[in-house]
Amino acid sequence: MKFKISKEHFATGLRQVSNVVSSKPPNAVLNNVLIKAEEGRVMLTTTNLDLGIRCSIRAEVESDGEITLPVKKLATIINLMPQQEVTFESDDGQTARLRSGGYSNKFNGLRGEEFPSLPSFVDQHSYELPPQELLNMLRSVSYAHSTDENRYILNSVYFNFSEGKLTLVATDGKRMALISRDMEIEREDEGSIILPAKTVGELEKLLSQGKVAKISFNERQVAFDIEVGEDSIENGLVGSIYLVSKIVEGSYPNYKQVIPKEAEHRIKVERELMLETVNRIAVMSNDKQNSVKLKMADNCLEISTRSADGEAKEPIEIEYSGPEIQIGFNPDFLKDPLGNISKDEVFFEFKDEMSPGVFKTLDNFMCVVMPLRV
Repeated sequence: MKFKISKEHFATGLRQVSNVVSSKPPNAVLNNVLIKAEEGRVMLTTTNLDLGIRCSIRAEVESDGEITLPVKKLATIINLMPQQEVTFESDDGQTARLRSGGYSNKFNGLRGEEFPSLPSFVDQHSYELPPQELLNMLRSVSYAHSTDENRYILNSVYFNFSEGKLTLVATDGKRMALISRDMEIEREDEGSIILPAKTVGELEKLLSQGKVAKISFNERQVAFDIEVGEDSIENGLVGSIYLVSKIVEGSYPNYKQVIPKEAEHRIKVERELMLETVNRIAVMSNDKQNSVKLKMADNCLEISTRSADGEAKEPIEIEYSGPEIQIGFNPDFLKDPLGNISKDEVFFEFKDEMSPGVFKTLDNFMCVVMPLRV
């Protein structure tokens, strides 16, 4: 195997795949990246057996072949290369030689056949949608998943393809975020998956680089095949980035039961204005008293807090003529939805001091937030 490649392009490809490698893998080959050269491209693949990723980068391939090398050490070496062009050679599939300018090294690796292959999908559910739209949907809900590893079902984002729409849901038991979009889904293609939080994080990084995203899944695994866009092509990526992941086994909670059946009051707020106000007020809360209070009365939304560190309040003009109502919330539970949706116009629905508050937009987004005692 022999190829010449741009240092920057090689570094870009290694950045795409290095995050999934475990710090303490069960066997040595899982520390490595599979490097396969063929037909004017070099494919880079890593996996931790739960999550795998493959991308391709442009290269001047003189002879085909494959080898695996420790990915983190290789990435460090490539970044430190003295010149832009790197020559990569391997005669035996176990040892590689890298040269750049006056620098050269001999790098011991493992044979490519020892590397576990990423799965392909047969008789799977399959859908296509714009990557940026999927990214916006994920960002609208992913902050709400649980970070408690003992609640593994909630340490995820739920995808549901049914009833002519894709619905994404995340919850940690104290808040629940949901967004949906219309899709053409045949009845035989309906299905759902529970996507682990680690996969969600990697997927969000990759989607911004694509122009088409294909989702395929079966009962145990899901694959995201993301065709790269023009910006990524300029950075040396070609073809698509392929992310494959195990899905969380089990049944996702019935999120529809969390949605309040009715709201007695509804106000319209400017998203950025409310976010900035909550940010300012929340500075005066503390770890022991991590709460802010929303008071609705006489066309005014007053946001305030009081703690051992002091107190703060600020009014926002709104249209509201109902009774005075005061509701306490964790400020992060207000900032997260306001900071991760793109619509400027947001509606906040509420009933009384002890009932959940609900953020909504006109594009099928909602976030249900449980109140705190004030």
